[in-house]
Amino acid sequence: MGTSEERVVAVIMVGGPTKGTRFRPLSLNVPKPLFPLAGQPMVHHPISACKRIPNLAQIYLIGFYEERDFALYVSSISNELKVPVRYLREDKPHGSAGGLYNFRDLIMEDGPSHIVLLNCDVCCSFPLPEMLEAHRRYGGMGTILVIKVSAESASQFGELVADPITNELLHYTEKPETFVSDRINCGAYIFTPDIFTAIQDVSTQRKDRANLRRVSSFEALQSATRSLPSDFVRLDQDILSPLAGKKQLYTYETMDFWEQIKTPGMSLKCSGLYLAQFRFTSPHLLASGDGTKSATVIGDVYVHPSAKVHPTAKIGPNVSISANARIGAGVRLISCIILDDVEIQENAVVIHAIVGWKSSIRRWSRVQAEGDYNAKLGVTILGEAVTVEDEVVVTNCIVLPNKTLNVSVQEEIIL
Repeated sequence: MGTSEERVVAVIMVGGPTKGTRFRPLSLNVPKPLFPLAGQPMVHHPISACKRIPNLAQIYLIGFYEERDFALYVSSISNELKVPVRYLREDKPHGSAGGLYNFRDLIMEDGPSHIVLLNCDVCCSFPLPEMLEAHRRYGGMGTILVIKVSAESASQFGELVADPITNELLHYTEKPETFVSDRINCGAYIFTPDIFTAIQDVSTQRKDRANLRRVSSFEALQSATRSLPSDFVRLDQDILSPLAGKKQLYTYETMDFWEQIKTPGMSLKCSGLYLAQFRFTSPHLLASGDGTKSATVIGDVYVHPSAKVHPTAKIGPNVSISANARIGAGVRLISCIILDDVEIQENAVVIHAIVGWKSSIRRWSRVQAEGDYNAKLGVTILGEAVTVEDEVVVTNCIVLPNKTLNVSVQEEIIL
């Protein structure tokens, strides 16, 4: 363990409104990082994982959203966790490493010995204390969380090769065209403050190259203007790839779950993964019931305290019910996220779906999908204030806000 003087600062990259377009129609209402998974905002899961780090001084969220979008959440989570959380808005894109460097003075204010860097749209158990311990043992500048995946899916991510004995990062390539390795980058890192020098070096080299081109020929100048700005530094291509094999970067492998949350379908899968994790980390958040005084609950289910669920309803597995939702008699819910102020009337069925805020699902209707989290229409999504009339069946559809469905539909995007 580290000494009491060794302070840690955590930074979570939350992106911006132009980044979460694949998350529509859900991101039309709420910034993607605040969308609830297992009843808690997406960003809450990495934040609460940071709370387990010894000597944590501060958590920063960095992104392009307006500060007012995060003000309420940041103040409530700071009070809840008794750790200062602050949102920092980027003025322009600086790249994943450049964004960190842009706020280096604030990040270094507490004099941290280590900086934890996480991506918000990653779903995993975030084994940060164990990773920090390994990082101290390695003695390098940075440690990357990695996981083994199938060879078929590896090419969608940053693939890497590490020394099987020392865990040193030997080779790193972002989304390669040919197979390199079945170990991938999980988007969670621990760095020493030396990372800022490494980012500055990239920036300086880029400036020097641009100046060299400017001097050498007019044609080269044309290409220089098209190249990346000197303050735009990407963590993967500009830092990890060049420093691999130089005894500066190491890997820590997780044997637990890991997913990227890019689409609404994946958010439903990740909600289920977090609900399953609650069994070990927060069992008090999981609902229970046998159908006598309260609804029958099967598997992992979260019900907000303000939601009203009829005792004859049957719920689960993988169901999350948000604030002020009303679930009627005989309703069956399986693998779904029910958002705030939703009403589901008697004997309706919801399977593999996300039901948007203030929506109403009337009697004997069905909102369902096949549950293929990766397919475009594999999970049915209802935007805000959608009404599904009595006895209507909605299958494998995405429905934009404020629509009323009075006939059954399937395999459609309803604009």
